[in-house]
Amino acid sequence: MKAACILFASSLVVSTTAFAVNAHSSQIQMLQTTPGAAGASPLRRATQKSPLFKSRDPFIVRGGAVPGWAAYNEALDEKPLLTKALTSLVGWAAGDALAQIFIGSAAFDLTRFLTLSFFGFIYHGPSGHYFYNWLDSKVQGTDAKAVFTKVAIDQVFWCPIFMTVFFTYLGLVAGDGPTAIVNKVKADLFTACQGSW
Repeated sequence: MKAACILFASSLVVSTTAFAVNAHSSQIQMLQTTPGAAGASPLRRATQKSPLFKSRDPFIVRGGAVPGWAAYNEALDEKPLLTKALTSLVGWAAGDALAQIFIGSAAFDLTRFLTLSFFGFIYHGPSGHYFYNWLDSKVQGTDAKAVFTKVAIDQVFWCPIFMTVFFTYLGLVAGDGPTAIVNKVKADLFTACQGSW
């Protein structure tokens, strides 16, 4: 259990340092850039684009979260694919760690933890980056019709593709042959997609 916690904490540290963003320098940049200036900081640019933050002053720290959010947005601007891959790695690692610690009754399965974390990094983050950017370019807007269309495309088309890749990955990692993988996909794909719906 100690090893799993150390590994989980280490993955968080590695992923945050891999963004190559110095929080201190981004805070200084935010303070030195005047609002509305041509050379607006990444935080200012990110908040001006987002409908969630248009009415909010990004320079007011609320609960200490904004400096970290600024660094994350800066990383998304500078290295979007790597940032999303690392975000996915941390998400899958956290999800599996929490599931194993609080839901599972067996000992912590380090192989499962590493397998799922790596899947988040190698496939989930990068594929999501390309798919959702493509989807946003084809279905623009945030009104109810656009959101419904995006969710429908995601669930009807993307979910089965994603689940097929996921089952294939798990089968390959487990050493299963093509027949076993195809049988697993046939047996569990519809149920997995229903769980997503």
